[in-house]
Amino acid sequence: MRTKIALALGGVLMVVALVMVFIVVPTEATMGNIQRIFYFHVPVAWNAFFSFGVTFGFSIAYLKTRNPKYDFIAESSARIGIVFTTLILLTGMIWAKPIWGVWWTWDARLTSSFVMWLVYIAYFIVRSFITEEERRYRFGSIIGILGFLSVPIVAISIQLAPTTHPKAMIFNDGLHGTMLATLLISIFAMFVVYFLFVFLQYDNCKDAYEIAQLKKKLLKESE
Repeated sequence: MRTKIALALGGVLMVVALVMVFIVVPTEATMGNIQRIFYFHVPVAWNAFFSFGVTFGFSIAYLKTRNPKYDFIAESSARIGIVFTTLILLTGMIWAKPIWGVWWTWDARLTSSFVMWLVYIAYFIVRSFITEEERRYRFGSIIGILGFLSVPIVAISIQLAPTTHPKAMIFNDGLHGTMLATLLISIFAMFVVYFLFVFLQYDNCKDAYEIAQLKKKLLKESE
């Protein structure tokens, strides 16, 4: 039921967001139409940070309770976070080419975002090499907690080092009217999409766990 609600709400919001981005919102005076990617780039960035924040919180919860369901949520959220971080890098590159003249530069924001992506790739690599469930959950939780340190570094990177990356306009009175409304709708739409995919991933993790437990039980009974 929750998945159907998220799917319906997410679909409606994404349609509204697309109409706002490509029809309603005015063309930005300096950058032109390429600026419209901003309404996708910022929402996926916020959702990536949120995803890894959820992984951080539920990793702590797992270490405190040893309840595998908390690890399922942490893993599911990290998986979606990697997808969003990949979209951050791709949309950033698409924007950078016409504006900066290059697809990639080792700018503070871009570099720190790439490092964050590598951290969570490592999270899944480590988990994939550990076959024993409790150890996999424990080590995954530790990396999920420590890996979250990369998130605030990305968030404040434009203040920590010289960068050509645009400042956060939403926080310095740079957006008004339909531009601000479009951004907020896009952010909310992405949040709903996030929850939809976390629900799906969580169900997959839970089903895999229950199948593994059933196999262990049948194996013991057959001995």
